[in-house]
Amino acid sequence: MPGEGGGVAGHVRLARPYTKNFPLPTRQKAVALAPVMPDRTPTPTAATAKYIFVTGGVTSSLGKGIISASLAKLLQARGFRVTIQKFDPYINIDPGTLNPYEHGECYVTDDGAETDLDLGHYERFLNVPTSQANNVTTGRIYDHVITKEREGAYLGKTVQVVPHITDEIKRRMLLLGQTGQFDVVITEIGGSIGDIESLPFVESVRQLRWELPENSSLVIHLTLLPYLKAAGELKTKPTQHSVRDLRSAGLQPDILVCRSEYPIPAEMRRKIALFCNVNINSVIESLDADSIYSVPLLMLKEHLDERVIKKLKLQGGAAQPDLDVWKEFLGRLKNPTEEVTIALVGKYVELPDAYKSIIEAFVHAGAQNECKVTVRSIQSDHLSAENVAQQLHGVDGVLVAPGFGERGFEGKIAAVKYVRENNIPFFGICLGMQVAVVEFGRNVLGLQDASSTEMDAQTPHPVIAMMEEQKTITLKGGTMRLGAYDCELRKGSKAAKAYGRNHISERHRHRYEFNNEYLKQYEAAGMIPSGLNPETGLVEVVELSNHPWFVAGQFHPELKSTVQNPHPLFVRFVRAAIQYRKG
Repeated sequence: MPGEGGGVAGHVRLARPYTKNFPLPTRQKAVALAPVMPDRTPTPTAATAKYIFVTGGVTSSLGKGIISASLAKLLQARGFRVTIQKFDPYINIDPGTLNPYEHGECYVTDDGAETDLDLGHYERFLNVPTSQANNVTTGRIYDHVITKEREGAYLGKTVQVVPHITDEIKRRMLLLGQTGQFDVVITEIGGSIGDIESLPFVESVRQLRWELPENSSLVIHLTLLPYLKAAGELKTKPTQHSVRDLRSAGLQPDILVCRSEYPIPAEMRRKIALFCNVNINSVIESLDADSIYSVPLLMLKEHLDERVIKKLKLQGGAAQPDLDVWKEFLGRLKNPTEEVTIALVGKYVELPDAYKSIIEAFVHAGAQNECKVTVRSIQSDHLSAENVAQQLHGVDGVLVAPGFGERGFEGKIAAVKYVRENNIPFFGICLGMQVAVVEFGRNVLGLQDASSTEMDAQTPHPVIAMMEEQKTITLKGGTMRLGAYDCELRKGSKAAKAYGRNHISERHRHRYEFNNEYLKQYEAAGMIPSGLNPETGLVEVVELSNHPWFVAGQFHPELKSTVQNPHPLFVRFVRAAIQYRKG
């Protein structure tokens, strides 16, 4: 999965020092829940924020995450403090053990949580870090409740979905709103209405809407209006059925956001409003957009934020959202003066969501450079020393992506050797850094059969090796080096010049590290360890002193790239590609 050996790896916590006794995740201590339903009148802490619940129907992948992030951006641009959380119905504790082909990339937060990729959208739109509290799964809910039952916290009660599971879901839905840090909490419910596994979440929202004061919550339901080519028209019946299913579960949507390929006629809006029991001005059109970053402006045009503010009776916001910076970004994005092609060499390239944060980081860096970045995905399985020149022909830069396991490893080695010898700009992320180290060891230092112990446990030259603290771990989930760690950059290095400072903090997701026993050999031959962890001396960044741009990091810079703050390593890499293209 993106992240291992190089992995696609909040409220921000201070970066944890990497110590010999690496702390594994611990379960929360049990706190007794009320054995009866709460009164209609909520406690003061439960009402410190307004709550918006976003559900979806008809089909998956309609874009609940983008709609949630776009609404949050509009509210934030009016001056409200907003956060977004994702509740996922699968039984995995977190996405950390999921294959990227199943679920896309695993997004890692500063506090080391392995989360849904939608949290990446939240951060990229809002420029505000998320945390473990922003992503909750059915598995985590059941794990918590079952642990409490084993500890005797329920005093002999029969533990049931209602009230025990739903009480725990509600508690977590309210947590961020009770901190006093937010005016609005947007909660995206994963899956589609009608899915069996989503029912406890929907029931929890129903209960919360009954418990919270009036005008403290609302439901936005995202549906699809399919276009039937044979009939030549949009069809509303799937939306009607989806809303009917939602209402049968006890939830009446306040706002309908209708995904469509074509504009929705006024008469059709009236029909939807009539049969779905919503106001006509609460039927919001969501057309397919040329970029996800255009969606906030499309939602502004549809007055989505105005409807939300009115229904929640939000006070104190600006009359109009301040989106000047956002519009400037879109202007640069849509009017580039340069163009480059970057090869993304990875093992999960058939599914773009597996490298979602990398793709978006190129969008941000491209806009910063007023450059259109075309990403050419190359399956590392198909690369070899014989065809690498043909496969990489015409590219202006190569990024070797994160990944787990041996598959495609030798193809990545071939790619790194080619760009190193031909002075093509190179950027390695996590496993990409480890590949660069192995390639240099084999072909420059002459360390025959040098490798990572992840790929070859018997290698005579383990230039990449597992951390000692990881060797006794048998559990897979949540046991890697996860989250934000400090790094000191060497003054004058390419990395330090890109960041414009020497002290940084970046997010990690991996088990294997540069073997410092080989450090002096590498540095003497020209591969500079330009970034080190100040606590442990572990190598965080390597670069070549005699190459125009050859930089690789053990961490995941893509996870911190946002519209407002494009990541400096991506910005410099794209700039190097522009210079290479110009010759």
